[in-house]
Amino acid sequence: MNNKIKRIIPQLLTILFVVFVFGFFTFNAQVNMDNRGIDFGFGFLKQEASFDMQFTLLDYDGQDSYLWAYVVALLNTLLVSFLGIIFCTILGVIIGVARLSSNYLIRNSAAWYVEFFRNIPLLLQIFFWYYAALRALPLPEGAEPWFGVTYMTIKGYYIPAMIWQNLNIFMYCLIAAVVSIVFIRIYAKKLQEKEGKQLPLIYISLAILIILPGLSFLVGGVTLNFEIPVLKQLATTSYIYEGGVRLPPELIALVLALSLYTSTFVAECVRAGIQGISKGQKEAAASVGLTPNQILKLIIMPQALRIIIPPTTNQYLNLTKNSSLAAAIAYPDLVLVFAGTALMQTGKAIEIVGITMLTYLSISLAIAALMNWYNKKIEIKEK
Repeated sequence: MNNKIKRIIPQLLTILFVVFVFGFFTFNAQVNMDNRGIDFGFGFLKQEASFDMQFTLLDYDGQDSYLWAYVVALLNTLLVSFLGIIFCTILGVIIGVARLSSNYLIRNSAAWYVEFFRNIPLLLQIFFWYYAALRALPLPEGAEPWFGVTYMTIKGYYIPAMIWQNLNIFMYCLIAAVVSIVFIRIYAKKLQEKEGKQLPLIYISLAILIILPGLSFLVGGVTLNFEIPVLKQLATTSYIYEGGVRLPPELIALVLALSLYTSTFVAECVRAGIQGISKGQKEAAASVGLTPNQILKLIIMPQALRIIIPPTTNQYLNLTKNSSLAAAIAYPDLVLVFAGTALMQTGKAIEIVGITMLTYLSISLAIAALMNWYNKKIEIKEK
């Protein structure tokens, strides 16, 4: 009984201390707000925002509410985080494997890449891509076309816009293709475990992704047209491209910097994971006739993922939180729009900062939960 009490008392004291600290700061903030005549509440979210954003994924104008401005800014933040995670993963895996290559040039080029990008502060990399690289591009009237239909200018990257007819039919076919691939992968895994046979999953998956959505064009009435950007003159010396889709330079600079910087840490996670697999397993796999690619795909990577995923999860979280540096180049993310402009207009510091902090916390917890689920799914279960 005494041992049980000894274990419980420190926990109770810790909880009481946390409650006391939280209560003290809450009470102190309330007293100071009352003295200054500041009301606490979230009613301001329904008020008109009265400011514009240069880039949005959803329709927005200054007459919308602060709540809608928050949603639009949140989507901009999620877009940067999603693109950054995708590109840094692809680059990180390639560079991580290249660092272990037997080729001298490939191995040292990958090492130089890692040492260069991870030792320069991220904010400076963002400034480089935005102010030095993208701001040196030509104006719209002087831009030469890339691939005939895209234009890279100081005002952004203009690409053709896709105009769909009967898009829902195409989406149904695409979903059916993804579901089919999942079932085929499950079947292929069982077949490999029982009979040792290996199906060409990459070619089968590519064929399904091409054939099923392709049928929607042939028999489903789906059509796809492209709207090409066209140069228009607005004034005597002002030109702009109309039509298509514009990717703003702020978005491009931010995704480039976040991807290149974070990919160096992902590459080191991949390298450590691969080196964590004993040399004997590689030699045993080679002795039964497996090619180097098969050894990497079937023997090394499935085991290395258990080592790679936990530290890589930390890098994904860092990338998501580092996206808040977008405010430095005026990209309309959550920090610039909501914790910046909206805060200055309303003066609701506690409410807005609290919402912003809870938003980033929720995004990070969601990413961590997803990665932990995948890590648990691929773990080796002992019988």
